Amino acid sequence: MTKQVIVMRTDLNMRKGKMIAQACHASLGVFTQTMVWNFTETGEIRFVFWGDEDTKEWFEQSFTKICVGCDSEEELEKLYAEANLRKLPCILITDNGTTEFNGVPTKTCCAIGPAQSHLIDEITGHLKLL
Repeated sequence: MTKQVIVMRTDLNMRKGKMIAQACHASLGVFTQTMVWNFTETGEIRFVFWGDEDTKEWFEQSFTKICVGCDSEEELEKLYAEANLRKLPCILITDNGTTEFNGVPTKTCCAIGPAQSHLIDEITGHLKLL
């Protein structure tokens, strides 16, 4: 089974809408890393996407996403680094601080996957669901 896990910092006390927006940035951000613009002869723009078998399985099934929380920027960075080290699809999101965080760019969340559930669980399985 494949899934994607979104890890949100709980110490920031973000508004619910802000959390949802940040999670969406993370979920989609994984895919923008693997997209290429393809300009056709007729001037159309098409996205070309490539992924592995886990991503294909995820798209063909239920797009399972799990949201969990972590307590600090340091913990978020550690989880992201571990996913990156294991070569799992992942992205770390930094908010620009325009609407919250007093204009200070702030690391808010990361997405890990889509990948096999057991591989992600080795990194995030100890975290509490949001």
